[in-house]
Amino acid sequence: MTATETGPRSPAVSSGVEPAPGEVSRLKPNAVGLWGVVFMAVATAAPITAMVGNTPIIVSAGNGVYAPATFMVATIVLGLFAVGYGQMAKHITATGAFYTDISHGLGREIGLASGALTTMAYMVFEASLVGIFSVFAKNLVNELVGVDVPWIVFALLMLAANAALTYFDINLASKVLGVFLITEIVMLSLFAFSVLFTGGAHEGWSWASLNPLNGFRSLDANVTLAGGQSMHAVGTAGIGLFFAFWSWVGFESTAMYGEESKDPKRIIPLATVASVLGIGIFYVFVSWMGIVGSGPGTGPTDALATTLNPDTMSDLFLKPVEHNLGHWAVVLFSILLVTGSYACGMAFHNSAAHYLYAIGRENLIPGFGRTLGASHPKHGSPYISGFVQSTVALIIVLFYAVSGRDPYGSLYGVMALLGTTGIMIVQALTAFSVISYFHVQKNHPETAHWFRTLLAPALGGIGMVYVVILLFQNMSFAAGSASGDIIFRLIPWIVGVIFVAGLVFAIVVRRTDPEKYQRMGHVVLDEPAGVQTGPGGVPHDPAGAPESLLKSRV
Repeated sequence: MTATETGPRSPAVSSGVEPAPGEVSRLKPNAVGLWGVVFMAVATAAPITAMVGNTPIIVSAGNGVYAPATFMVATIVLGLFAVGYGQMAKHITATGAFYTDISHGLGREIGLASGALTTMAYMVFEASLVGIFSVFAKNLVNELVGVDVPWIVFALLMLAANAALTYFDINLASKVLGVFLITEIVMLSLFAFSVLFTGGAHEGWSWASLNPLNGFRSLDANVTLAGGQSMHAVGTAGIGLFFAFWSWVGFESTAMYGEESKDPKRIIPLATVASVLGIGIFYVFVSWMGIVGSGPGTGPTDALATTLNPDTMSDLFLKPVEHNLGHWAVVLFSILLVTGSYACGMAFHNSAAHYLYAIGRENLIPGFGRTLGASHPKHGSPYISGFVQSTVALIIVLFYAVSGRDPYGSLYGVMALLGTTGIMIVQALTAFSVISYFHVQKNHPETAHWFRTLLAPALGGIGMVYVVILLFQNMSFAAGSASGDIIFRLIPWIVGVIFVAGLVFAIVVRRTDPEKYQRMGHVVLDEPAGVQTGPGGVPHDPAGAPESLLKSRV
């Protein structure tokens, strides 16, 4: 496994050591395999949190019982995006992921602006997940042992655990995430198959819920509530689609683990497509069983009436769980909401650390190469960028705690909206960069294909743009009670300022330091034949020549 750079200078890459001047650090190679990458990518989507948290909102304020159809639409659009994204990963392996892809496809200026936006998104996502984890953990401890522990205690414990796991070894982090993720999937599968085999509620199977065209239908139904009173329930398909897409945020992190994976040119494309389609099929099936298990009708015990009441929204899943599996399963569900939100937060911590590391090692700002861009001498981890990420997340969490803001509605909700706004914009730019890289710049004609690198990313990118529009149209609804928060109102300004600042900085570097400009967003990993692996999985050249060089593709 070799990383090379051609251009004004060819500095050697350091593997697991802090780089000397003129060098660029790299992360520990061969540290994680296919399933480890998949686990970390799927963990960022947090299946149990997405199902129990987002599906009731899609039902009650979006598409009603056609919620599974919205997940099907999202699977199709994101699957198209993943096809092109995976083709790019065959030729560009870099911790920078979106940053590097866009730099190659749309130019270094847009690439750096996108990298800054992505870094911001992942940084606030960890703080966001700390908020929801703390609420789940506080409620669970109170329910099990009757002790009311302040939420900030759980928040600090999560931040400390994330920092430690990232410091030591990415493989350790992937194993922890793997255990949590498998447990989540097993529990959700038990729920889904219990409904499948018992036949669900009395209204039947609701086959219309699986028609993808119904994903664009808005809720409009007369519903009988539990007390016997009737109400006219309305929703917007845009809200349903937005929350469905939101449930996938993080799957794209597969590409940033390329330098640490085994055979990344093969693993990363496979992991990306497997993550998207695997998550999609699972979401469609589980959400459909939630509708079938509660009932697709408009009666007081059916799915729609259940989700219209904020106090019973989670009963869409918990009621069939208790009926089919028993109370022990409800308790286990509560525990898994805690572990699932923790796993999601830790995966985002890893993502943020990797982006900070990828930008830092290019040394665009003097000193960053020896700090943010340094990998640990022993563990090969992005340890300094990991601690920086922990510090930023800690500051955000303490700000929300000291100001008395709600950890769920404000910390989780507002930070998730801020991050989602940034990541969706970057995803759209990434899709279009695939088209530019293969068909405008004419790179790798052997890979260029009318569907895989042109039509698929074009449709995926257009879908992403549509989701961004939905986000802005429905942002106040998504924020709920936090819509009056000053931080919420500043979201468009924060995103705009960060993007423009990245553009301006890149333009300044282009004019003042052409050598650094050539390196910007073009640090990639190559795998020429004949490279052998030494102790600890570190590649070495038996002839003693430098085995790792940066490659900057102009």
